[in-house]
Amino acid sequence: MRFILSLPLTLIPLIAYNVIVFGSGADAPAWQEQVFAVQMVSGAQFQLLLGDVLLTFALVLLFAEMLKATRTGSAALMDHILSMLVFVAYLVEFLIAAPAATSIFFILMVIALIDVIAGFSITISGARRDVAFGHDDR
Repeated sequence: MRFILSLPLTLIPLIAYNVIVFGSGADAPAWQEQVFAVQMVSGAQFQLLLGDVLLTFALVLLFAEMLKATRTGSAALMDHILSMLVFVAYLVEFLIAAPAATSIFFILMVIALIDVIAGFSITISGARRDVAFGHDDR
């Protein structure tokens, strides 16, 4: 159960992207497919595309990952290791799979990289606050 809780949430957009790309059967997925549109008061029409939905979802999951990064202990270490592996999976797929050579996938990969960097940074800064070596409060 602890392993499941340590799985990085940035893995979900990677799986979703691959399901959409490889499960559609089409040569190019419909990232430009309109999910919905709203007529604005200004007269402009706001359109939300499938790719935009996936990126927004990934950003919400990145926020949740930032909250998870504030934990301490062995679970946090496992989370950081798995986050790094997810980023490596993004990077490898981006470099070798033609369907991953899109701006949407690149932005998802950058979100995974931010998860790795921020996770380590938050953990290190939290550890510095918890442990003060040679500090005398006199």
